[in-house]
Amino acid sequence: MLSLDTLKMHPQTLIDRVEQAPLQSALIYFAVYVLLSALSIPGAALLTLLGGALFSLWEATLLVSFASTLGATLAMLVSRYLLRDWVQRRFAAQMSTIDAGMDRDGARYLFALRLMPLFPFFLVNLLMGLTRLRVRHYWWVSQLAMLPATVIYLNAGRELGKLTALRDILSPGLLFAFTLLGLLPLVTRWLFSRYIPSIKK
Repeated sequence: MLSLDTLKMHPQTLIDRVEQAPLQSALIYFAVYVLLSALSIPGAALLTLLGGALFSLWEATLLVSFASTLGATLAMLVSRYLLRDWVQRRFAAQMSTIDAGMDRDGARYLFALRLMPLFPFFLVNLLMGLTRLRVRHYWWVSQLAMLPATVIYLNAGRELGKLTALRDILSPGLLFAFTLLGLLPLVTRWLFSRYIPSIKK
């Protein structure tokens, strides 16, 4: 029978294992996250929430920030050097939008794309591989832009990990965490529609 106790059973087992072998657990989590991001496999958001429940906020932030950026960079490099022709054919319409944005705003356009769900995460990785943006610029812009959402998701995962009863779903901490999740794309879209005109297109 599905219950809150059942839902908490496996996360608690994982938490116990993290406490027993913190370094090994962190390395495994990091590797899985990189693989998930690099191969564009859905589930990064859930894995981020899990990280918030398993590790302290600063530990999880370091792990997810570097793992997601490394995975995104690997995907971009694969697109640039191995899948260029396929990506160009498959996403020609989206690529024209990316080219226009990059020509007009440069790295700021990537920053905006990372903050807002204008294109799926995996698609940004692939399309940026076809631009002339340098890898080091792609890395630091991506890492910086993804950091706010990373911290918000990790905080939500941390609050979810504290659930002990159904009434805890309405706790101030959890309500605040999910309010931030809902507000982030709205706020960032408003900001960049004002300061980066090409985002309006």
